Amino acid sequence: MPPLPGRYVNHTNALSFLDSGLADATPDSSGIGFGVVSGMPGVGKTTLVCRWAGTVQDRFPDGQLFIDYAKLRRKKGGAVSAAVTACLKSLGVRDAFLPESLEDLTALFRTRSAGRRILVVLDDVDEPAQVLPLVPKGPGSVLLVTSNIRLGELSLDGARPLYLEPLDMDSGLRLLAQRCGEEAVEAERDAAERLVVFCAGLPKALHLVAARFLNSKRITMSRLAEELADESRRLRGLSLRGEHSVAAALELVYRALPLDAARLYQALGWIPGRTFDAGTAAVAAHLDTVQTEELLDVLEEASLVDVTEDGRFRLHDLVRLHARERATGAAEQDPEVGQLAVVERVATHYLALTAFADRSIREERLRIGDLEGLQRGAPDPFAVDGGPDPLAWLEAESANILAVLRDASRLGLHACVWQLAECFTVLFLHRRYLEEWTESLELGVTAAAKAVVPAAEGRLRSLLSRPLMDLERSERARAELEKAVACAEVSGHTALQASVQEFFGRYWDRFDAARAVEAYRQSVELNIEAGEWRGVAIATYFLGCAQDAAGHHEQALDTLCRAQQDLLARNDKRMAARALAATGAVHDHLGDPGTAMRVLGEAADALREEKASHYEAQALVLLADIAGRTGGALETVREHLRRAYEIYKTGGSLEAAKLQERLDLLDGTG
Repeated sequence: MPPLPGRYVNHTNALSFLDSGLADATPDSSGIGFGVVSGMPGVGKTTLVCRWAGTVQDRFPDGQLFIDYAKLRRKKGGAVSAAVTACLKSLGVRDAFLPESLEDLTALFRTRSAGRRILVVLDDVDEPAQVLPLVPKGPGSVLLVTSNIRLGELSLDGARPLYLEPLDMDSGLRLLAQRCGEEAVEAERDAAERLVVFCAGLPKALHLVAARFLNSKRITMSRLAEELADESRRLRGLSLRGEHSVAAALELVYRALPLDAARLYQALGWIPGRTFDAGTAAVAAHLDTVQTEELLDVLEEASLVDVTEDGRFRLHDLVRLHARERATGAAEQDPEVGQLAVVERVATHYLALTAFADRSIREERLRIGDLEGLQRGAPDPFAVDGGPDPLAWLEAESANILAVLRDASRLGLHACVWQLAECFTVLFLHRRYLEEWTESLELGVTAAAKAVVPAAEGRLRSLLSRPLMDLERSERARAELEKAVACAEVSGHTALQASVQEFFGRYWDRFDAARAVEAYRQSVELNIEAGEWRGVAIATYFLGCAQDAAGHHEQALDTLCRAQQDLLARNDKRMAARALAATGAVHDHLGDPGTAMRVLGEAADALREEKASHYEAQALVLLADIAGRTGGALETVREHLRRAYEIYKTGGSLEAAKLQERLDLLDGTG
């Protein structure tokens, strides 16, 4: 076995797996232990196996044999014959008695190993044919294989598979401390943690970082971390000379791929986001889904693609950078694997799906983007029986959609960006993830301005005022609304002008009830002019809320009841529930807390049913306020506030901190 200096700090769980997984091959058993350790290049497979071999030497009194197939493949002649020959020589067979054919060599190995208890380690295997001739026959013997490829076929011959994952943060830091010293790691702890992240837990990468740190007095961990933070320099930074680099290890696996799998690998490097499904991969590579699924199996077998617990796919961070380098080189001959082409296809794919989800959730909503041509003839996954829930899909894909928006924005795909941002906002109308909503709309606004589409710019700026107000950035929200008014006027889009006035009314709700009433009246009139009857109903709802805030409670109750009926007539249950909650507040202002609590309770239930959690939280806080003021049960007040707190906390709202203070006071801890 190759010598392994230093303490072993990696993959202790994997060592335990080898102990338990090969327990059948004990000195008293008649069985043969057979294990395959696979994983991406540089993850520490060889080190793991050799370290385990060093802990169980007493189990193999007749020897431990190590074959490095990577070296044998570089020599002339058959690597398998050379491997069996080397093992026979180690077992005492002289050159003169070695057979010539592989079949005879294999038979002799079985004979020579039959009476011995040995450990055979085959390192860097790339096909099952390299393994089976070297299965020992002696009871209690063990055959361990390491490979970048999973070699699933060997399971048919009794092999126990172990897929080696990269190190976690704690193990990565311990490896750095072992190589560089505890003092060095503690002195620059933040930089050391960043290095583990940039190396993505890959032991080979961490060893290379440690070697660079130890061999130069000028290099600090902070300087290394700053260098590796630049993705374009990261693979170069994880290298010494010759073959001592992460890229060189990945390159060996890449070159062994079939051409179509290599092309898919190149395209996958440019997919925005952390994970992707087979459909997205197919779009990225411009292939059909069936062929893509087959090629993904090839890449998974080669340990270049991981499968997540929910059945999606992902590339290790350093693998993704390598795939991008290969794609950049290949794009001169095949532009379809270039970054712009891949991101444009993936962005268009997400735009179509997000538009379908948007329509499925909220059919009647003002939209500037005309996506009928994109959606015509395309399959709508949310319209079929058993299809995904559109809101759940948007929530699950939100990080990837944001990544698409960022990359598409950098690449100048402005039309796609503003249309995707407009469709994507439907998620945030139901899930108040305020920072994400703000970022997506900011990207959309910039794209609409660069594309010179004033209607889209006005729409997105007015929408942007919503999360800005919730984040207490009122001055910025007002500035966006003023620009939205100008854009809407330039566009001549009457329905958009009505919508912007509605949003401005919601701004004035915070500061000037009279100006809010005037803005909502303008919105109602403009919606009537545009024939937007849902817009009329919604503006009427907000008008009623503003009248209530201005002290005109009887007038507000009449306005809100009318708005609720109009919304129900248009089957807008979500907005109708909000109008119902507003009537509950008016009843309280009119001195009827009993009716107010009954109506607010009905509204909260309806809003929960419609998954309008933000507005449910508002109704719950009102219920808690009224119950606390009128002598209601303390536990009821707590229950309403706790539910509202969880909603606001999940959505990142500043209201969560305020509710936490109230709960602490109720519990006597404030």
